[in-house]
Amino acid sequence: MTALRRRLSDQVNFAGVGGEHMQAEGLKSLFPMEELSVMGIVEILPHARALFQRMSQVAGDIDRLSPDAVVTIDAPAFAHGVAKRIRQREIPRIHYVAPQLWAWRPWRVHKFRRAFNHVLALLPFEPEWFESRGVSCRFVGHPVIESGADNGDGVSFRTQHEIAPDAKVICCLLGSRRGEVQRHVVPFRTAIENVAKATPGLVCVLPTVQNLIDEVHAFAEGLPCRSIVVAGGDDKYDAMAASNVALAASGTVTLELSMAGVPTVVAYRMAFLTYVLGKPLINVDFANLINLILDRPVIPEFLQTQCTGENLSHALTKLLGSEGNEQRSLVKSGLKALGLEGASPSDRAAEAVLEIIAQSKK
Repeated sequence: MTALRRRLSDQVNFAGVGGEHMQAEGLKSLFPMEELSVMGIVEILPHARALFQRMSQVAGDIDRLSPDAVVTIDAPAFAHGVAKRIRQREIPRIHYVAPQLWAWRPWRVHKFRRAFNHVLALLPFEPEWFESRGVSCRFVGHPVIESGADNGDGVSFRTQHEIAPDAKVICCLLGSRRGEVQRHVVPFRTAIENVAKATPGLVCVLPTVQNLIDEVHAFAEGLPCRSIVVAGGDDKYDAMAASNVALAASGTVTLELSMAGVPTVVAYRMAFLTYVLGKPLINVDFANLINLILDRPVIPEFLQTQCTGENLSHALTKLLGSEGNEQRSLVKSGLKALGLEGASPSDRAAEAVLEIIAQSKK
């Protein structure tokens, strides 16, 4: 949105559903975006009726406004539900963040092709996969590249919080959703307890989002080492820069840690029934995108039953040694493949949207 406004100034208007950053660019959200923050096969069921109603509401607003283009961002199930409900089929429908159909349930590409005209991909290997299945797709790069995650001020953070320069700091990120935090409390606490026993003076910093700050504070109070809870983007990146290692729930934050140069252990537990139902449908060997791109476990992953305090602490201890520097070096090629060099991902995405609009008017 920022890149589009740089090109078009006041000649562009935005409407739809979005969070605080999109609203800062002039979007008046139809409803709070947090209503869409539901993940998992089982977890989504109690919210299904409300989500279907929201899909119809968004599609109806699109038909009323008749915009030059519809750009849906991530959340593929909700985005698909909106796109197929749009009655004005001549409006270009662009999905930004190619769904990971190559990873699980690839047959969904057929209904995705019917709902969208174009897909903007974050990963370099995705255009070939989608194009071979009849979906117009362009690689634009991953937004984490321009997130600012590599610009944190670790020295300032340590000074502000009176952390000694030689103290070991572990950055702990439990997840961005309440269910994720709840499922990670036990293994993450055990892992930090084990590392603290072997690391005198260990400090644990816990970046989180504002709506989860109470849960993260409760987790921090039970730790055997000094803990610091921070909320907000700038503080998060400063905390990362001040850290020697990180333990993080799988997600975009693990890429931010790679950008910040923090050796990381990735972990994730999902609801048991969701795991049982979903596991047979998964076609990839890794959850972390750096590992996927490099096709090797550069960043240790411990998922579901492997997500135990003992496994996590063992891996963290290794990264506090020489293996941390090795990981820091290896992830650079993965970040380069995500678009670290050249035009920014947002500029590439804005250019793609404008070209698609221009083509639709010919």
